[in-house]
Amino acid sequence: MERGQKEEEGGGGGGDAGGGPKYSWFTWFVVLALLGVWSSLAVVYFDIVDYDSVIGKLTAYDTDGDGDFDVEDAKVLLGKSTSNSSITLPVFFMRGLKDVVCLSLRSALKEELRMIHEKMEAKRIARIALAEIRAFLAEEEEEKEATWAVDLRGCSICDDINVKSVFPPSSMIIFPFSLSSIFDAVNINCLSFHVSQEQQRNRPRRSSKKKVKPNKPTFSPTQRSVFYSYILKVSSSFSPSTPAKKKKPKLFNKFDKTIKAEIDAAEKLRKKGKVEEALRAFETLVQKYPQSPRARYGKAQAEDDMAEKMRSNDMLQRAINTYREAAELPDVTPDLLKATLKRRAERQQFLGRMRGSLATLEKLVQLFPDDISLKNDLGVAHLLLGDNKGAKKVYEEVLAVSPGNGFAKVHYGFILKSENKIAESIPYLREGLESGEPGTDDGRFYFHLGDALQRVGDNSAYDWYELGHKRGHFASVWQRSLYNVNGLKAQPWWTPKETGYTDLVKTLERNWKTIRDEALAMMDQNTGVFIPEEENLREKGEWGQYTLWQQGRKVGNACEGVPKTCSLLEKYPEATGCKRGQIKFSVMQPGTHVWPHTGPTNCRLRMHLGLVIPKQGCKIRCTNQTREWEEGKVLIFDDSFEHEVWQDADSYRLIFIVDVWHPELTQYQRQTLSPI
Repeated sequence: MERGQKEEEGGGGGGDAGGGPKYSWFTWFVVLALLGVWSSLAVVYFDIVDYDSVIGKLTAYDTDGDGDFDVEDAKVLLGKSTSNSSITLPVFFMRGLKDVVCLSLRSALKEELRMIHEKMEAKRIARIALAEIRAFLAEEEEEKEATWAVDLRGCSICDDINVKSVFPPSSMIIFPFSLSSIFDAVNINCLSFHVSQEQQRNRPRRSSKKKVKPNKPTFSPTQRSVFYSYILKVSSSFSPSTPAKKKKPKLFNKFDKTIKAEIDAAEKLRKKGKVEEALRAFETLVQKYPQSPRARYGKAQAEDDMAEKMRSNDMLQRAINTYREAAELPDVTPDLLKATLKRRAERQQFLGRMRGSLATLEKLVQLFPDDISLKNDLGVAHLLLGDNKGAKKVYEEVLAVSPGNGFAKVHYGFILKSENKIAESIPYLREGLESGEPGTDDGRFYFHLGDALQRVGDNSAYDWYELGHKRGHFASVWQRSLYNVNGLKAQPWWTPKETGYTDLVKTLERNWKTIRDEALAMMDQNTGVFIPEEENLREKGEWGQYTLWQQGRKVGNACEGVPKTCSLLEKYPEATGCKRGQIKFSVMQPGTHVWPHTGPTNCRLRMHLGLVIPKQGCKIRCTNQTREWEEGKVLIFDDSFEHEVWQDADSYRLIFIVDVWHPELTQYQRQTLSPI
């Protein structure tokens, strides 16, 4: 009896001898504590364990009548309760009861822990899968500047893989499929990964909706195997819609490999941002090994980085010269030669050395005639020089050998439109944008495709404007200027009070006849000063302009013909100093229609002072509001919004146009913004 009591109180009996329980009450207490901790973690962090369902099942063992299972209940069941109960049961009965209860309790805990483990294991496996896909994508896209995304959506696992390839930027490669049993097990409806350069600004946010708890989650080895094999199957199906993984460029020739450790040490300094130390290290290497192309290329890169840090054009010119030296050394590997000359052309363009850049790219194309991307870059170089004819020839050559090249298509379409071949330009612009290839997702192409579609009467123009807006190129479907300052108040029509330029408006309206008379005198004496509009904005008719200020500066001796008008404006720097605007007279003859169009920037507002206005037939639309001019009155609108003009009167219309800075621009912005 004494021995049995000791076993009861101490719980230290060994094995099954004596029929006592195998574990002490302290062990069970720790198990219960851990169960509570892990249950709480699961509820709070993983949202996969229903606390009530775990603990609620143990209420059957509530012995103290408080409605739940706690430490006191465990003590009572183990015979360790400190309660002063008057009921005393025989020891042999208590021992048998403990055996039954402990076995039941152990079984219940084991079952609940097993369920927790399965749910957490399923979550863990899913996370491993996500990590593996991320790693795969990161490796696949190494050394690329594009944005990739994988969006896995619902369909049957037995379905064929439908691949729609749309290359970045601002695009996604979509592989629709579903592993519903696996996703249900871990409460996942779709998996999406986004690897972005700029902007992960459109990155989808997690839903705030409460997750639905799964029924009996399992994640068997078979399911896991299916999951991984299917992921690999999808990953391997990138081809042929996407190019194969790029090989690492070979930048070391045989000699450079013998000094690779020294080059790597200098390169490590450069990549860590220790530009001065890196430059000194590469200069030492070049002095020590003057025949090493890789060392000289590293020196050019370090000078390039230093120029960026110092904001020095002189240092950048040094880098450009060193790139040339590296390219001219013997035994340069093809990959190093290409990288060197490409970077040299880019930096020449940055410095405004357009002709030098063109020459470098022409050399590159000669050396690597099969590289389509180099020919595309050459076409851009021609465009930057204003040589549309040369660019057109280059892109015709590209499209002859690569008819589906999206980059060449959008640029070729752009050139055709500039030649006023409106209908002909549309398929090239559209197909180029639809290709989604790098370099095609540019606001200018959305702008010109929409404009071309409008001119042929195709309302799908606004679909493209909407897409351009969604991709961040336009402030809105209506406001499609491309050279903007963010955050400025945007509305199509303004009142003088809203602009804050009431003094200027009053001066113009008070002196409108003086301004009109000087303009009419210039028209009578020499109509040649009114130059025809040159921006290809007219569908039909005649439209002449006489400019006094352009980009914040007087135009030649234009003010000599209208001295009083210029004198009135001199005291208003918001107009004469507007580097992104003009001050000019505009005369429009009957039968003229100006296509819907937008100005280039949101940094200005445009004032129209009516000088000679026919009674009927002249009107201007800005967005969906149409107004008419009045003689001696000023209209103010934001020409970054779409606007259109009709002149259907029986005589000419004459107005005075004054552009002013947007009132919300700071003085610093007005001084530093580039002219347009």
